[in-house]
Amino acid sequence: MQDKKSYLTSAVKTIETEIEGLKSLLTILGENYIKAVDLILNCRGRVVISGMGKSGHIANKMAATFASTGTPSFFIHPGEASHGDLGMITQQDVVILLSNSGETKELKDIIYYCKRFEIPTIGFIRRAESELTKTSTVPLVLPAIPEANSVNAPTTSTTMMLALGDALAVSLIEAKGFSAENFGTFHPGGKLGSNFLKVKELMRSGKDIPAVKESQTISEVLMEMTSKHLGCTAVLNDNGVTTGIITDGDLRRHISPELFSQTAAQLMTRNPIVTNADTLAVEAIAVMNKKSITSLLVLDEQKKVVGILHLHDCLRSGVV
Repeated sequence: MQDKKSYLTSAVKTIETEIEGLKSLLTILGENYIKAVDLILNCRGRVVISGMGKSGHIANKMAATFASTGTPSFFIHPGEASHGDLGMITQQDVVILLSNSGETKELKDIIYYCKRFEIPTIGFIRRAESELTKTSTVPLVLPAIPEANSVNAPTTSTTMMLALGDALAVSLIEAKGFSAENFGTFHPGGKLGSNFLKVKELMRSGKDIPAVKESQTISEVLMEMTSKHLGCTAVLNDNGVTTGIITDGDLRRHISPELFSQTAAQLMTRNPIVTNADTLAVEAIAVMNKKSITSLLVLDEQKKVVGILHLHDCLRSGVV
């Protein structure tokens, strides 16, 4: 019976070998890497990525990462390419080919097609002396670190390909000045997308904004706050400029026989904490948490209220 401690031994050995492979990538980050980045930056079409088997899975992930970070890209299966999908590749494109051996027969039709129509190629290859190395416009040859297993199954090599693809994607992000806001545009769904929602997409606006004039009575303030169900109201001067806010807390703190003889201007908190419509909702939440408040008035450049953001609306939308 196998000693179960050997499971841990093999796991540690695998990870250590792959770490060695990742560290060794630093030795190939030279002139050819720079050429690869420039080739993609100057591409007027799309980045087409292909590979067979395990390399194909890495290629698919690379295409997804590129596409979501501002570099139009897609994966093409080398087998399908030979049966009509070569028509998806244009002379405006750049093609990235991944192959452990550099001799993958399924890639040969793509290589020939790119040569014929002078389409530039970038090769991710593990074996320096290979057909893909010779034919690539820019070959990126992986260091000769062994696979992390005795049967030579792709492990270290695919880990290095994955990391090298991520490195290219990040270099392109920085070269293009691709921002978090741009990234959010490509990720509208799920938790990731919710982190890029702006205040204007969650705020209550129009008739849903609680607002009173400075001269209005506290009875009128209470009616406005009660009808809008937000526990606060903006206070405006005669020109519609926001001069303060009244909250449930303000009312409780000022309870006295004279409360209902006062006006909104007398009770309001001046210079309230506010935000603008283009602020990210996560940033607005950070302000609310820091100040221990549940609502923010949303003002335009003229300090007129255009909305109100409530913490509960953010939470319902998945922004935390």
